[in-house]
Amino acid sequence: MAAVPRARLLNLMKAQCEIFSTAYNPDGIRMGNKILRQRLKGPSLAKYYPPRGPTVNTLARAFKSLHLETINEEAEDRLEHLAGQAILFPWLGVKSRGKGAPKKKRTPPGSGMVSTQAC
Repeated sequence: MAAVPRARLLNLMKAQCEIFSTAYNPDGIRMGNKILRQRLKGPSLAKYYPPRGPTVNTLARAFKSLHLETINEEAEDRLEHLAGQAILFPWLGVKSRGKGAPKKKRTPPGSGMVSTQAC
């Protein structure tokens, strides 16, 4: 039995892809079609969690035209706490949030890496 030429098989594959409306990919390159055909997960994840209730900030924005004064106690407590810490411990201001500069090296310059193991 004689082997079928590759060009003829590619033509057959192209015709199959047109008939069944699939992607023609003779080289088998990963194209992501399988992922793109899947159902989106975002809407089902959004339905899983209950809707968020209104916050002080959203209510303030909604009624901004009425020029009402709003008091956000949580935000004020947080700011007071941070201000109190800054007065008591001024060196903790930035480092308490992990945003400070990295620690400097403790080895003297020019010494390089010194091995502590005995030969």
